[in-house]
Amino acid sequence: MLLSLGTAALLAISIANASAKDKQSETFLKKAIEGNFAEVSMGELAQQNGQSDAVKSYGRMLSTDHAAANQKALDAAQGLGMNPPSGPNAKQKAGHDKMSKMSGAGFDKMFATHMVADHQKDVAEYKKASKSKDAAGE
Repeated sequence: MLLSLGTAALLAISIANASAKDKQSETFLKKAIEGNFAEVSMGELAQQNGQSDAVKSYGRMLSTDHAAANQKALDAAQGLGMNPPSGPNAKQKAGHDKMSKMSGAGFDKMFATHMVADHQKDVAEYKKASKSKDAAGE
């Protein structure tokens, strides 16, 4: 749960630093928006297909946190004058579609594995973006 909150906090910090309209900021923001859309839909799926109360509760938090983070990201995209994505990317949609066919304990296990891997990847991307902004003097 803390990883999701940490990811949302890193997103907010990164968005605040994305003040100049440049390709790197737009690419990062596009990925963040797609990721937030994906997390909201995965959270909704966890509430529907999950077996354990912990998975369902995490799904609620995931949807709520990433919807709020996405609103900030969409506002930042508008401020940059970019055309933001309107949903998750194709790979994220495929992952959702695969998991939507699962339920119960099998879903819970696959969901937990997916969330850990996805958030580890997200944290690495946020760290990379943060370092490149620091190097650019932003």
